[in-house]
Amino acid sequence: MSAPLLSRRDLEFYLYELFEVETLASRERYADHNRESFNAAMDIAEKLAEEYFVPIRAKVDMNQPDWDGEKVIMIPEIKRAYDAVAEAGLICPDQDYDMGGMQLPLVVSACAMGYLTAAASTTNGFHALTAANANLLETHGTQEQIDTWVSRLRTGEFAGTMALSEPQAGSSLADMRTKAVPQADGTYRLFGNKIWISGGDHELSSNIVHAVLARIEGAPPGVKGISLFICPKFLLNDDGSLGARNDVQLAGLFHKMGGRGQTSTALNFGENDGAVAYLVGEPHQGLKYMFHMMNEARVMVGTSGATLAMCGYQYSLEYARERPQGRKPSSKDPLSEPVMLIEHADIRRMLLAQKAYAEGSWSLCLFASQLVDDWKTHPEESGRQAAFELLDFLTPIVKTWPSEYGPKANDLAIQVLGGAGYTNDHPVELMYRDNRLNPIHEGTTGIQSLDLLGRKVPQNGMAGYQRCIEGISADLQKAEGIRALVTMCDALDLAVKDLQRTTTSLLSAMTSQDIDLVMANSVRYLEFFGHVVVGWMWLRQGMTAAKALEKASDDDAFYKGKVQAMNYFARWELPQTAVWADLLCGLDDTTYAMQAEWF
Repeated sequence: MSAPLLSRRDLEFYLYELFEVETLASRERYADHNRESFNAAMDIAEKLAEEYFVPIRAKVDMNQPDWDGEKVIMIPEIKRAYDAVAEAGLICPDQDYDMGGMQLPLVVSACAMGYLTAAASTTNGFHALTAANANLLETHGTQEQIDTWVSRLRTGEFAGTMALSEPQAGSSLADMRTKAVPQADGTYRLFGNKIWISGGDHELSSNIVHAVLARIEGAPPGVKGISLFICPKFLLNDDGSLGARNDVQLAGLFHKMGGRGQTSTALNFGENDGAVAYLVGEPHQGLKYMFHMMNEARVMVGTSGATLAMCGYQYSLEYARERPQGRKPSSKDPLSEPVMLIEHADIRRMLLAQKAYAEGSWSLCLFASQLVDDWKTHPEESGRQAAFELLDFLTPIVKTWPSEYGPKANDLAIQVLGGAGYTNDHPVELMYRDNRLNPIHEGTTGIQSLDLLGRKVPQNGMAGYQRCIEGISADLQKAEGIRALVTMCDALDLAVKDLQRTTTSLLSAMTSQDIDLVMANSVRYLEFFGHVVVGWMWLRQGMTAAKALEKASDDDAFYKGKVQAMNYFARWELPQTAVWADLLCGLDDTTYAMQAEWF
């Protein structure tokens, strides 16, 4: 069975109707672009996805990377796909022309790269992390470091990673032990161990540039003593050619439930004389710098969750349309023709839930991409500042809600196919396994919830929080009087009021109650806020669709589907927030009071 990776009609709805990206061509950075060039970028990405990644999807999953003691072994098709993406200029399509990019708006780039994620999932992660690594170094590195490393990362000649976690510390970066020893020539030598390093070793590129967090000898304890270093797999000669192998060794590969297209590694730095490394920026500021890459990676993770949800939805939708099975309860004739699966009410329930989760997540991630575009290119300083504040505030939600509800959508896709969905004859079980990683990496859901409630909400006098609430309120005002939006407006307005009441209650409790108790249910607060924000995204989609329905067109079914999915979210998802509000405001201690010995 063939099914589209993504719905092009849906992508064009987001780009040209909801986010109106053609207006960006009025900005100097995007002056060379128009709808034709935006579509061309998506065409190229879709072609590469269909030609290089879809045919090997199952083979990649069945043949995990291996290590022969000297080098990583992967099926050769991955190298061909890696090179094809690099040659097409799709490692960094949003970056400057002179750095090898297409200078596309990030929101367009996200749609184009969505095709590669849908087809390749984590196999495309080598390029995604490389682009993020290059962005980090370009922002915080010296001109010499930029000239030495960034252009070769942009072309895919070199690959990039981020090396944070350590065996004894996991996500607790304050407990990091990797040591950096200063040298007379201004370089450093690294000694330590890192784990869960995606793309940490492979033979796809001529070199791998690790962005490594470590402590300079004598640095302050905790996160305040962390510095950032460039540590390549191979050192460079004076002429830029590859030199000696650096003292960075692959200690082993992790074999995972999903995401098998990308290596997950344990690396040892400094088994011998120490791994040569170069300080980025100022000493002890490494975590601040790394958050540049981590925040980009967090949006990337959320987008991956949304994309795999979209892809699974498209596949199960096509299957439900083509597969005849059973009869409706109203049918009394056992000899009557079976109906297509999509005619069954429960199948439509599962498809509609998928649509609500997937398209709600996808619009949220594209909204974040649009905020990046505005932060970097808005003609007014006030517009750039507003975009940055809202993006910074929303990042934990953008990372988490799609990565939690994306696998829920994939779970429903499996269920739509029934027993067939549980077999590897169909890719929906693979999408679920690949997507299940997204709630874990780049900061687990629990970590993101602590960031949202403990830091993002109160920071800068609650500026980001207030900007978010004001944005929702403004759109609720715009929606007044549009009959098709009444259900969502009522549900979202009530949820926002409950959210404000809950936020005020929790912030007050932080000053008078046990802080551990207040933060104990932070994950539910994050889910609550995520529901409100995704409800906002659905209101915006519904508003666009309702306006389009005022004009008769051949696309009426498409727009009616948008309105119906919006109403599903309003009637079935948003009402749950009232229960969460009561539990949170009451500082419910059911989980917190559970004792370790009671389990």
